[in-house]
Amino acid sequence: MTADFLKKLLRNKSALIGGVLIAIVVLCALLAPVISPYDPYEMHMENRLAPPGSEHIMGTDQYGRDLFSRVIYGAIISLQVGFIAVGVSMALGVFLGLISGYFGGWVDRVVMVLVDIFLSFPIILLAIAFVAVLGPSPKNVMLALGLIYWTNYARTVRAGVLAVKEEEFVLAARTTGAGDFRIIFLYILPNVLAPIIVMATLGLGTAIISESTLSFLGLGIQPPEASWGNTLAFGLKFLWDAPHISIFPGCSIMLTVLGFNLLGNGIRDITDPRMNRAIQ
Repeated sequence: MTADFLKKLLRNKSALIGGVLIAIVVLCALLAPVISPYDPYEMHMENRLAPPGSEHIMGTDQYGRDLFSRVIYGAIISLQVGFIAVGVSMALGVFLGLISGYFGGWVDRVVMVLVDIFLSFPIILLAIAFVAVLGPSPKNVMLALGLIYWTNYARTVRAGVLAVKEEEFVLAARTTGAGDFRIIFLYILPNVLAPIIVMATLGLGTAIISESTLSFLGLGIQPPEASWGNTLAFGLKFLWDAPHISIFPGCSIMLTVLGFNLLGNGIRDITDPRMNRAIQ
């Protein structure tokens, strides 16, 4: 990123607020062993369902485990799932979108048929089907989410390639003898990166929500692993007696997704030429 881009990013209120929220979550995840006051897996049944207080600032869960510690360690799982799932979907979608838009013909038709097939199913239903087949585990959740969100990248990149591949600099590269994949990755890809970055940033929030949904349904991160989704699900059983068990992981999900959405909107505003006058 250039210094000019960073200056614009810092002047954009949406990006700034989103960046601060994400930075807090990332720092909590990185420093979890340091700032966590208790072992997130250590049970104290004599202290179960304790309300928030000086000893446990977020209270305890049904097994007497410190909820603050579990929420912090849950950030590690959520960020890992988000980044790896987005990385898988972005790599797959960008590659298919590039070859689809550049080569056209039967390659384009095959890729677009695959896109239509995936988009014909509800996203969460596909995620449940993949995890049910692969088995509930962090790696399988990441893989499943990566395999269902590639379609948006493919369509966006394909549209960008169709607009760029007839530009003069691409034609010049072709006349000098550059191969197809050299043209695709060295000349075309850099010119369609902006929407990919925006989609990836927004996709992180979507992936975190999807992981939490799968964990909530019992198909994601399995206990005793600390996850915002499964903590929220267990808290529903004690919603009237100990609402804090659901409130704190729910707020963590909301603030993290809000942060990524605000940052993504800010980056979109900066990289979209139509918005530049509103930012400057």
